[in-house]
Amino acid sequence: MSNQPELSEQEIIRRQSLQELRNIGIEPYPAAEYSVTHFSNDIINGFDESRLQPLEVVVAGRMMSRRIMGSASFVEIKDKQGRVQIYIRRDDICPDDDKTLYNTVFKRLLDIGDIIGVKGFVFKTQTGEISVHAREFVVLSKSLRPLPVVKEKDGKVYDAFADPEQRYRQRYVDLIVNEGVMDTFVKRTKIIHTMRNFFNERGYMEVETPILQSIPGGAAARPFITHHNTLNMPLYLRIANELYLKRLIVGGFDGVYEFAKDFRNEGMDRTHNPEFTVMEIYVAYRDYRWMMEFTEEMLEKVAIALHGTTKVQLGDSVIDYQRPYKRITMLDSIKEHTGFDLSGMSENEIRNVCRQLNIEVDNAMGKGKLIDTIFGEKCEHHYIQPTFIIDYPVEMSPLCKKHRNNPELTERFELMVNGKELANAYSELNDPIDQFERFQDQLKLSEKGDDEAMFIDMDFVKALEYGMPPTSGMGIGIDRLTMFMTNQASIQEVLFFPQMRPEKKQEKDSADKYTALGIPEAWIPVLQKAGFTKAADLQNANPNKLHQDLCGLNKKHKMGLANPSKDDVATWINQ
Repeated sequence: MSNQPELSEQEIIRRQSLQELRNIGIEPYPAAEYSVTHFSNDIINGFDESRLQPLEVVVAGRMMSRRIMGSASFVEIKDKQGRVQIYIRRDDICPDDDKTLYNTVFKRLLDIGDIIGVKGFVFKTQTGEISVHAREFVVLSKSLRPLPVVKEKDGKVYDAFADPEQRYRQRYVDLIVNEGVMDTFVKRTKIIHTMRNFFNERGYMEVETPILQSIPGGAAARPFITHHNTLNMPLYLRIANELYLKRLIVGGFDGVYEFAKDFRNEGMDRTHNPEFTVMEIYVAYRDYRWMMEFTEEMLEKVAIALHGTTKVQLGDSVIDYQRPYKRITMLDSIKEHTGFDLSGMSENEIRNVCRQLNIEVDNAMGKGKLIDTIFGEKCEHHYIQPTFIIDYPVEMSPLCKKHRNNPELTERFELMVNGKELANAYSELNDPIDQFERFQDQLKLSEKGDDEAMFIDMDFVKALEYGMPPTSGMGIGIDRLTMFMTNQASIQEVLFFPQMRPEKKQEKDSADKYTALGIPEAWIPVLQKAGFTKAADLQNANPNKLHQDLCGLNKKHKMGLANPSKDDVATWINQ
């Protein structure tokens, strides 16, 4: 039996049309450049009725609909900007006696989804629609799979390509048929562009750091592990780029930043993907207070660049990114929302607080993780408008400088928006002895069973021993920022190709299971096409209906098989 995918009736017809195009001398996938001069929205928005001569244009796009009316037709094509109507008249594109291009190619051999090129001029139809009157028409790409037909009437969408799993697995189809999807990704790029300009205007340098690392440092997370064959050693996909960027500050750069792909071998849900994009920036001679103002200004600029205002719709809320933002310490937040003051409490006391709050904990969780869990479950969802949570307990921040006024705290903030962390920043720890001791504390957590405890990076400690100036660093998740700025509830909506679970393939019985019932091998694919992928499924079939279906499929797909009799089919079922 063949492993080739079974083709639907439409796919078979489209392949036949492909061959017919070639038979009449038209290459459905031409190699030559097709120079487009104008795009849909530019044509529509720039239309000027007062022009003495109509605007000549060359356009190209995917056929999304068409209305054939004898010797004239209307086609709607979609390009990178939107859609525009094309008017095609037989005698304009076929001025000679040979009308094959219109009568055969356009009317019969082309389908919705094919990509065409048109040269013509812009005009307004009697109904007032700005269109392109075609003088020349060429086939640029033949589509062999039919697009989902999404219909719209009176503002309502019918037969939408809406199943999330299908949309994410086939993002190319999603981009074609669902309006607004492309705009989300255009805005994502604009967010990055705005941030990059903001940094560059201040003289900070964009850099690149290793993705494959011998020690996955810079964050508390479970890494992906791979193996380098030549060096015969394990390597890790980076979980953060922090330690390498700070090495560059040691080396003498005043400010460095990177838009980086990071990887964490952890859960997948509506707000987490194992591969994600983060921006991290480090600026010498600054502290976390300066970084709060810097972050406020950056986000204000991003919101205005995308929306023309600092107010952005997100779900049922309107988030206002206008600075300044509210600030509250983590321990004050916990006290406000739980009634417990954790200041000065031991690990066991905090574990007891968790039990009183009905928060599930285990013995592998240290003091920092216990506090983080309390905040995550009882506090963070309250912060809808941008709020800086500041001054974290030292146990939670092994790379952060101790607070200048309270050695039990660190100079750290997380920016909360819509109940989620958006940015994380420190006054960076630059005391190499203190840093080494905190790495040792992380090692003890690892020995207790915390598989997200931070690895010890002795080379980073060595770099600090050469001296790093006072520095502030900030990281912000680009995927989450895009979600917040484009009103998306799921991270999969802002990733072109999110990680998906393996697609479940329908299992089919081997041929011998069918032949054991007396079924000829030639008829096995037909039975499976009829839905009987397991031989045992035949036991529940109606013999008369199955006979009808098999004969119909044989005829429909021009298989050329000798039809079985009703008695033959009944025998297969009753075996």
